[in-house]
Amino acid sequence: MTAARIAAVTRRHARGRALTGAEETAALTELAEVADGRVDLLAQHAGLAVGFHEQDSDAPIYLQIAQLCIQAGADTALIPRWIADGRCRAAAARQFPPPD
Repeated sequence: MTAARIAAVTRRHARGRALTGAEETAALTELAEVADGRVDLLAQHAGLAVGFHEQDSDAPIYLQIAQLCIQAGADTALIPRWIADGRCRAAAARQFPPPD
């Protein structure tokens, strides 16, 4: 449940442009509250966002999502593993295109 809440908060606050000071403060405050110290889940979300979406046209939004997670205290040592996992998931998803 916490991972889903982290995803919802980051997606709501990511703009694909630089956030204002007030926007960033609001995002980080809400994200810290939702994560409740789960720096592992912040790292997971950051890594998956980057790894899965790095080839997408909206990749800058997912990079911003990852940056918000990092600023909120994600365990950065865990992020490379999750990026690799996100890349594997993206490759698997490309094998099965959506139905017509």
